[in-house]
Amino acid sequence: MCLVPNERSYFIVKSNPTIKDIALAAKVSAGAVSLALNNRPGVSEKTRRKIQKIARKMDYRPNSAAKQLIGQPSHTIGLILRNIADPFFPELALGVEEKATEMGYSLLLCNTSGSLEKEKHALDALRAKGVDGVILSTVTVDDPNLQPLIDADIPFVCINRFVMNPAIESKTDYVVLDNYACGYQGMQHLLRMGHTRIAILTGALNTSTAALRRQGEKDALAAFDVAPAPKLVVECGWSRRRAFEAAHHLLGLKERPEAFFVHDDHMALGVREALLGEGLRIPEDVALLGIDDIEMASLTGVDLSTISQKKYDMGVMGTRILIDKIEKNTPRLVNKIMLEPRLMIRKTCGFHLRGYVC
Repeated sequence: MCLVPNERSYFIVKSNPTIKDIALAAKVSAGAVSLALNNRPGVSEKTRRKIQKIARKMDYRPNSAAKQLIGQPSHTIGLILRNIADPFFPELALGVEEKATEMGYSLLLCNTSGSLEKEKHALDALRAKGVDGVILSTVTVDDPNLQPLIDADIPFVCINRFVMNPAIESKTDYVVLDNYACGYQGMQHLLRMGHTRIAILTGALNTSTAALRRQGEKDALAAFDVAPAPKLVVECGWSRRRAFEAAHHLLGLKERPEAFFVHDDHMALGVREALLGEGLRIPEDVALLGIDDIEMASLTGVDLSTISQKKYDMGVMGTRILIDKIEKNTPRLVNKIMLEPRLMIRKTCGFHLRGYVC
């Protein structure tokens, strides 16, 4: 509810104030209000400040649905995440939110829990809200939800993952980690440490992240002439609980793993819990290597060796690409950015036991 002056100069109570209400209070045209609130040229700076001050007092909020009906931009973008409770995603989302705010856009966030059906529902909801574009971090290798966006010419960018269907991938903008290099680098490090029975706990293998990491791991094993051990590979779907359970199972084998290479730090913490629960020392008894370099990984007492990816930067880059496409309306130029992984050697891989400082 707010107070706005009527034509007789006394105040009445009104909810959901409109541009016309602001124009009446500021004694300007509705067009001037629109220019001021959208930071467009055509009004003086003094008038702009006056209009914006009145809008704040009235608690004016633009109606994105109405804007959509008349073809105006909503200056809002959508972000679709798999699991906001996973420590990887808040930093990714922070990069998106801060860059969007800097560029004058608001952000709507959706969570899918890894479901393609929920991803479709989120896209439908964001389109109904009139967002100007969408950032997705949830796509699968052959995601069916992207072709409708391409057909409708809705700007979107994939971050963290990309579609591996060549027909769609060629039309898709993305910012991702070089996941093949990530898998190769991690496996190479553990092999150089002398480990050969290495358990691999993957994410969801229908995603580019897990699929490419697996290929990198296989090629590293071949380069070291180490035979793969399919029984030591468990798909855990990015779930900390499933990684915990998988680690318990693998530790019960007659020949238990010498090391665990885990496809994200969230799952690696589940493995750590399982190892400690069995009374095993990390890394003296079993080595552990994760991926992501979440904030908790570097805490004293955790000291998780991991492979870092620039989560915040990934969010910033994806947002910049999306808004550039929204605002410039240029002929489609597909942006494909692949960030290099970085091995973060701490204590859980056992490198320090060789007398080197991590």
